[in-house]
Amino acid sequence: MDTSQSATKEYESKYPSSHVAEDQVRFTKDEAGLDYIEIENRHATAKLALQGAHLMHWHPKHTAQPVLWMSEQSRFEPGRSIRGGIPLCWPWFGAHPTDSSLCMHGFARVTPFSVIDIGQMYNGNTRVILQMKQTENSQRQLSYPYTLTMTIEIGATLSIKLSTTNRATQPFFMGEAFHTYFNVSDVEKVSVSGLDNTEYADKLLDYWRGTQEGDLTFNQEFDRVYVSTKTAVKIHDPAFNRDIVINKKGSSTTVVWTPWQKKAHQMADMAKDDSWRKMLCVETANAMENLVMINPGYTHILAVEYSVESV
Repeated sequence: MDTSQSATKEYESKYPSSHVAEDQVRFTKDEAGLDYIEIENRHATAKLALQGAHLMHWHPKHTAQPVLWMSEQSRFEPGRSIRGGIPLCWPWFGAHPTDSSLCMHGFARVTPFSVIDIGQMYNGNTRVILQMKQTENSQRQLSYPYTLTMTIEIGATLSIKLSTTNRATQPFFMGEAFHTYFNVSDVEKVSVSGLDNTEYADKLLDYWRGTQEGDLTFNQEFDRVYVSTKTAVKIHDPAFNRDIVINKKGSSTTVVWTPWQKKAHQMADMAKDDSWRKMLCVETANAMENLVMINPGYTHILAVEYSVESV
C-alpha cells in the first residue's frame, strides 16, 4: 500500500476546509504510527513530524547544504523525543522547576499536534498551522486551560511562530524554546556573533554568571544560557560558504550548546562517531529570569526567522 497516498486521503477527509497545496505537500506515516508532512516548493524542501510539531528538515534550494541537523540514531517512537531538527521545549525549559519526575524540556515535544491548515502563499512559500492536542499526559502535567498553536512558513527563509493563549482565570508563567540543531561544517571552524557584552549563565560551571566578550568559538563542550537579549545572532560557517542569520521576537534568552565528543557518545540517540562535530544548537528561548507571564485571555508569541546568506 502507498502509505503517502493513504495518509493524504485520511488528512483530506479530516480537514476538508484546508486549502492544501497538492503539488507542494505529501503526508506519510511510518511503521511506528508517527505522522509526517513532507513539503517541496520552488524555494525549499522540508519535513516535519506531527508529534511535537517537530521540523526535522529544511533545505533552501539556494544553498548547497541543509540547514538543520538530524542524528542518524534518532528514535522515532510515539512519546519519545527526536534528536535533531527543531524540538519544541514547552511549557518549561530544562528540568521542571518543582518536579524532577516530569520530562526534560516539557511535554510539547512528545505530544501530537493536529493540522489546522496548510496552504500555498502568494510568494510560493508553504504555510502549515498546527495545534497541540489535549492528551491525558499533557493535562496531568499542566492543569490550567490553554491553546498552543504553531505556524511554520517554509521558503527560502524559515519562519516559526509559537502562540500560547491563557484560557484560565489567573495568570501563569512558562518557559519555552526552539531547541534548534544547525548543520555546520565543523563546530570548531564556525563562530557565533551577536552576543557580545551579553550576560550568561554557564551550565557547565553550576550556572556561574559571566559576560560574553567577542564572538563565540568552540574547542570543548559548551552550554550557556544568554539572558535578557533580544538581538539577532549569526552563525558564520566559512567552510560551507554561508552565514545562518537568526532573527527573533518575543524571546529574551538565547541558548548555545555543543555536547562535544564525551557527552555525545554517552547519548543513546547520537552516533558513536564524529557526527557531533556537524551540529551546533542556537536556541531561541525564554528561560531562567526571562520566563513569560501570560494574563488571562492574552496570547504570547515566540517567533523566529532563519535565513541563509552566502559568504
